[in-house]
Amino acid sequence: MRVAVDTGGTFTDFVAEVDGNLLTHKVSSTPQDPSQAVLEGLSALNARVPKVLLHGTTVGTNAFLTRKGARVLLITTKGFEDIIFIGRQNRPKLYDFFVEKPRPLLRPSQILGLAERINAKGEIIKGLSQEELELLKRFVEKKNFQSVAVSFLHSYINPIHEQKVKEALQNSGLPISLSSEILPEFREFERTSTTLVNAYLSPVMAAYVGKLSRELPDTRIFLMQSSGGLMPAEAVGKRAASTLLSGPAAGVYGAFSLARKLGREKIITFDMGGTSTDVALCNQGPTYTYQYTLEGYPVHLKMIDIHTIGAGGGSLIYFDKARALKVGPESAGANPGPACYNRGGTEPTVTDANLILGRLPAQYFLGGRLKLSKELAKKAFARLAQRHNFSIEELALGAMEIVNTNMEQAIKKVSVEKGLDPQDFTLVCFGGAGGLHATSLAERLRIKEVLVPRFSGVLSALGLLLARPSFDFSKSIFLQDEEVAFEYILPLIEELAAKALKELARYGYYQKDLRVEAHLDMRYKGQSYELTVPFTYDFKDKFHVQHQQLYGYSMPLAPLEITAIRLNFSADPPSFELPLVSGENLTPVGKEMVLLADGKKTDVSVFLWEELPPDSEIKGPALVVGAFATIWIEPYWRSSVDKFGNIWLTYN
Repeated sequence: MRVAVDTGGTFTDFVAEVDGNLLTHKVSSTPQDPSQAVLEGLSALNARVPKVLLHGTTVGTNAFLTRKGARVLLITTKGFEDIIFIGRQNRPKLYDFFVEKPRPLLRPSQILGLAERINAKGEIIKGLSQEELELLKRFVEKKNFQSVAVSFLHSYINPIHEQKVKEALQNSGLPISLSSEILPEFREFERTSTTLVNAYLSPVMAAYVGKLSRELPDTRIFLMQSSGGLMPAEAVGKRAASTLLSGPAAGVYGAFSLARKLGREKIITFDMGGTSTDVALCNQGPTYTYQYTLEGYPVHLKMIDIHTIGAGGGSLIYFDKARALKVGPESAGANPGPACYNRGGTEPTVTDANLILGRLPAQYFLGGRLKLSKELAKKAFARLAQRHNFSIEELALGAMEIVNTNMEQAIKKVSVEKGLDPQDFTLVCFGGAGGLHATSLAERLRIKEVLVPRFSGVLSALGLLLARPSFDFSKSIFLQDEEVAFEYILPLIEELAAKALKELARYGYYQKDLRVEAHLDMRYKGQSYELTVPFTYDFKDKFHVQHQQLYGYSMPLAPLEITAIRLNFSADPPSFELPLVSGENLTPVGKEMVLLADGKKTDVSVFLWEELPPDSEIKGPALVVGAFATIWIEPYWRSSVDKFGNIWLTYN
């Protein structure tokens, strides 16, 4: 038995593969201890001791956002102790006199500069003395640190001083993050920031995974990385920063894997859950970035390029001080949740708005396991509506317009701003709330086709089942002019591959079990930033094409530079076949009065997703309700069901 678990802000999703069959389940998340929801769901599935547990988690992200990570000692080159505070000297908002910088991860008293120096060629200018190392050991013994980050100047070229610090502190019992291992690349601030974030999260992630491992001693646990690949639990301490987008990455990987099986490789993923909405673009594969920044802290590791906004089913609806209607980013979360959940929530949310507008049939929510209260939803809206002289329905429609606009802008961020037209892509919609907004968003963006997967309510968990173990390694190099050629690049790649395989062997992965892909960071000579392109026979042509697409011009005759090589090692995932469906009922199970966007009310038919036969069609307006998701089919849209139970929506 393999079980995939995705922890979200409101619900924790489960997909279990048992003898080729898929079982799905949801439980409310337990933010105070996410492992409680995991164990509760496993018990409900009668899967208390799965052979393999694949886990997408928000533990690292939440620890970072709430500043509940470890007490870190940052060791750097003397004279450069302020680099983490100075950064790039960028102002978050250029003309805002009252802008506040993100809360720091550590205080100046937690930074120690050592008198050592290596130059940009890797030559030792000033050695690291044994006396300083002894003083460092005594300093660490006296202070109550929980983790150590080490980032010396130019250690990406020569890591000898960082290795000496690691050897000196190896008996301290503290996890030690070296920049030469976490991110062996140039750009001092980004390398230091990434190493600091890793050290900040390392004890938190190690403790969480350790607790799960103790509760499930006979289970092999894998965690999803931000790159969409799995890593074994024993590697999480060293690679904690790579779990920052763990859950959202699983959703994107699952959506693309499913779409590719169905013949679509150009998709935009739209994951609307209870707390946030994540969107990403996949053009023949997921789009990656190495320039991710979280609250002002760069984390330059390989991540699926995901844009997140605070728009989910639990997003709060309110008026700001200027009397403008707002939706999110604050959320009612799992506890108390939307007012209609009848768990103590009193503020109006997007879920309450959908219920009031008739787009969320109360009796079918979560397959009927959770009865929604329209009266409580109206009561939450009534207080706000009366205060601002709106009717309840006007306010609900206004909130819907705003949240859809916010999500439309998010999709444009990953498509239009990257030089790509959304019309050329299929919108793959998932998450518990996504189906309620999919056709409206597609119409705004002139997208002609929407795919709502059968497992859309738990697609991030399904993505974990489809994912493969994956490991990324990189190294800064500096090749120019005639050196930008195979004969110079291949030896460097082989050297990095040998080092990577040695590390992977510690986790039980060997060359015969792995496939490898190489990429290069390239730029025109004199540029400050790079594009990452596959290392193929025509890598130069690929760079020019990508530059033209992103920036509107290319210079095929200009000299090139390569600044880094990147390797990805991945193992093949277990074979997996989507189960077929055998629904036979196209008869509506009821009617629902729905308020349309133009203010008109109409009776629409309600269909049960699980009973729909393959190749059946439904014309909008209509509602399709499933165990974990509801689809609102706008007027002029039409749905069809494929043999796997996925719903395809097209504009008439």
